[in-house]
Amino acid sequence: MFDIAEELRKLPDQPGVYIMHDSRDAIIYIGKAVSLRKRVHQYFQPSHDEGIKKAQMVKQIARFEYIITDSELEALVLECNLIKEHRPKYNTMLRDDKTYPYIRVTLGEDFPRVLFSRQQKKDKSRYFGPYTSAGAVKDTIELVNKIYQLRTCNRNLPRDTGKERPCLNYHIHQCAGPCQGYISKEAYRERIDAVIEFLNGNYAPVLKSLEEKMKEASANLEFEKAIEYRELLGSVKQIAQKQKITHTDGEDKDIIAYAADDRDAVVQVFFIRDGKLIGRDHFYVRIGAEDTGPQILGTFIKQFYSGTPFIPREVMLPEAIEEPEVLADWLTEKRGGKVYIRVPQKGMKEKLVELAQKNAELVLSQDKEKIKQEEGRTIGALKEIERLLDMENLQRVEAFDISNTNGFETVGSMIVYEKGKPKRSDYRKFKLKTISGPDDYASMYEVLTRRFVHGMREMAQIEEKELSEEYGSFTRFPDLIMMDGGRGQVNIALRVLDELKLNIPVCGMVKDDNHRTRGLYYNNVEIPIDRSSEGFKLITRIQDEAHRFAIEYHRSLRSKEQVHSVLDDIPGIGPARRKALMKKYQSLDAIKNASIEDLAETEAMNEQAAQEVYRFFRKVEE
Repeated sequence: MFDIAEELRKLPDQPGVYIMHDSRDAIIYIGKAVSLRKRVHQYFQPSHDEGIKKAQMVKQIARFEYIITDSELEALVLECNLIKEHRPKYNTMLRDDKTYPYIRVTLGEDFPRVLFSRQQKKDKSRYFGPYTSAGAVKDTIELVNKIYQLRTCNRNLPRDTGKERPCLNYHIHQCAGPCQGYISKEAYRERIDAVIEFLNGNYAPVLKSLEEKMKEASANLEFEKAIEYRELLGSVKQIAQKQKITHTDGEDKDIIAYAADDRDAVVQVFFIRDGKLIGRDHFYVRIGAEDTGPQILGTFIKQFYSGTPFIPREVMLPEAIEEPEVLADWLTEKRGGKVYIRVPQKGMKEKLVELAQKNAELVLSQDKEKIKQEEGRTIGALKEIERLLDMENLQRVEAFDISNTNGFETVGSMIVYEKGKPKRSDYRKFKLKTISGPDDYASMYEVLTRRFVHGMREMAQIEEKELSEEYGSFTRFPDLIMMDGGRGQVNIALRVLDELKLNIPVCGMVKDDNHRTRGLYYNNVEIPIDRSSEGFKLITRIQDEAHRFAIEYHRSLRSKEQVHSVLDDIPGIGPARRKALMKKYQSLDAIKNASIEDLAETEAMNEQAAQEVYRFFRKVEE
């Protein structure tokens, strides 16, 4: 038995992290302290007011644990890591978990490439970014590859020079052909240097060169070339216009501001790189009514920068935060260079912070209406279904469907909706084991039995621990089962539940003669539904999704079975080669029409195996 009063006396007067657990041993709050003894004691003092949210949290504390550290900075780092790992209920949480794209120039290679990357690694590559738009990054990479005719393949050069034929990009003049030795390492490197200049924002040489080439092609009556250069010129100008200078010092800065109401906050971030505003983004933060501006900003900084590899030299805020020195030291350590947290009072910087704050206010006000609409489509729709079925606290819905075509392998699908939204991580597919032929009732009996028996076994292994998502979808039983059909399918489900001694409501989604949903079959009664209601629309979405998921699985099995059954008959084609052929050609017709040379170039294949495949399909045709 955990004695809180006794454990409070044992707390050390040292910096560290404290972790609060509830009666089910779930972590509900994580915090850091300069003195664990003083900070944790405060929670249990009647005179100490931490606000409504913290007061509710304290009532639920069944035990606490702590980890001591050598410094407050170490405690901050540990707190960030633990919050990100456990996402406790009562911590102010950043809802978004975004990663930002970079442009990577692989300078460690003899013939470098320009690639899209979600990570900034410590390697020999040069990284540009982070950027806020993945689409813009891909467009920029495509543009520089076209302008400078860079390679996009993953061949090991110069080791593999001349070993394979040049790809299509070479033939359409979008690659200089380093794989064939058509361009020297030095000449190729000059192009890469020009790319780096371009990515640094120096567009003038590219604009001048493209304009000259366009005029030259036009003078030579090569109008197709001239149009191509004109389009490239327009693309470069468009990118150049997007890079707005915001400050002449050329520093990297993040400008952070927020807007909040009683339960939600939006944090707006402007990203400035090399003195240029490269983009902005906003983030939703879960807060309590008593959370102050400094607390919101401090929490955001800790959670946001613990998850992003890039740290700017300066972070600008609309107001002072708690422990700015500790946070600045932490950011400095992560960056490997000095980081400043500042609150500008005048000039351009102050105006940029004001602009970020206005954007945050705008997003918050606009999204409130969107959130209301979304809640109507999801939670509101569930409430309607609750009223129709006379239920309470309907959260998780599972729907099942069966698919078979012309007696080909029968499959089942299980889809999950939580709070009116699909939870795709909990979807499950079933390949029928005991049923042969088209028998939907027997198939559904097997699917439901396997689903709930599996869940009961997992729960038995968990014993008395709290059920949570970490144990998988099968352990979390639904509040309602929705069957794709009427009385017959509902009775099959009720029979399975009765045999397993489970008490879960079951309803059927009944369709009319035109195969459109018309109502719910529940407790031996068909309940009509208003077709214009959000509840009806949600039921239709669930039914369509269950059907789509089953059909999609069935189609994939048919396709694989067709390809597998034929390729398995070819001498010398085992699992590895079969997989490589399927990956490259996608269909039997494509494999059948491929030449021996093309087949031999496939991964895991050789000349002899290619000849076997080629001969096999010619014999079949004969």
